[in-house]
Amino acid sequence: MTIEPVDALRRIAFLLERQREDTRRVEAYRNAAKVVLPLGEDEVRRRVAAGTLKELAGIGPSTAAVIEQAVAGQVPDKLAALEEAYAPLAVGGESMREQLRGDLHTHSDWSDGGSPIEEMVASAMEVGHDYLALTDHSRGLKVANGLSADRLRRQLGVVDAINAHTGEAFRLLKAIEVDILDDGTLDQEPELLASLDIRVASVHSKLRMESAAMTCRMVAAVRDPLTNVLGHCTGRRVMSRRGDKGAASGARMRPPSEFDARAVFEACAESGTAVEINSRPERQDPPGELLRLAIDLGCLFTISTDAHAPGQLDFLDLGCERAVRHGVPPERVVNTWPLDDLLEWARPGSHQGA
Repeated sequence: MTIEPVDALRRIAFLLERQREDTRRVEAYRNAAKVVLPLGEDEVRRRVAAGTLKELAGIGPSTAAVIEQAVAGQVPDKLAALEEAYAPLAVGGESMREQLRGDLHTHSDWSDGGSPIEEMVASAMEVGHDYLALTDHSRGLKVANGLSADRLRRQLGVVDAINAHTGEAFRLLKAIEVDILDDGTLDQEPELLASLDIRVASVHSKLRMESAAMTCRMVAAVRDPLTNVLGHCTGRRVMSRRGDKGAASGARMRPPSEFDARAVFEACAESGTAVEINSRPERQDPPGELLRLAIDLGCLFTISTDAHAPGQLDFLDLGCERAVRHGVPPERVVNTWPLDDLLEWARPGSHQGA
């Protein structure tokens, strides 16, 4: 087996990300791939022969060793070790995972993700997705570099350019993770939201709001015709977060928000808004008892990663295991649907109850 140096570096970064390794370790390999890519094969081989790889900014001993071994026709030791340790992140959700056609909650470096849109798309195609929703944060979430209306419009142009390149093989969906404001309204211009393919609405502020007020806030949001998905509904965090830009903040465990889950999920079922099964290991949201309640009330679902890096796209294994364990019907998971059916469901005003 032979592998190109850039492919080896990208694969190592992907495998480190899925293991939630420190962002700086991952970026060393992704940055090295960016350095090597424009050089061309002959220049890389010349530098390997001359021993001058490490003279390039961004190439250190570990990344140089990967490049040298790949050029020699070997599988780099670092990659071989990671591949040998590779295993499903969860066992038990395989039947659901096989049916998923895409991921409806991901972030890029336009907000608080760690990689360019193009890298997220390349990785999504490599893991077999038909589509991916790019859901960077909205303008009010300044701590996550949320997108203003102007920045979002510029991003939509980038999405168009990527889709022109991928053609029919893959679709990058124009989307957003829009904040649910205190009064239940959505944190972006309605006309701009209406132009998107997918809108995930999430609470990120005042998570300890009193239960009755939080319930009203969430019910108003899920009844909004522009809302497609209720993201990570409780906002809880069950373990420390690693492996994305948020790691630097030392994020800790966080209790769930308090709200009337029955009222919120009844509103979701009536309006056709999907409840997100958030696959991030530190979220595992909604908790099992709420997930079962949403099933009983007839809700639709998404199983999404909330990925902030390419390797985190594999977190779907975790969400699928939880979905199968709690008995989520696959036909009610909207990202098992073909793209045309998904887009018709997501079109503003077209929601139908499950």
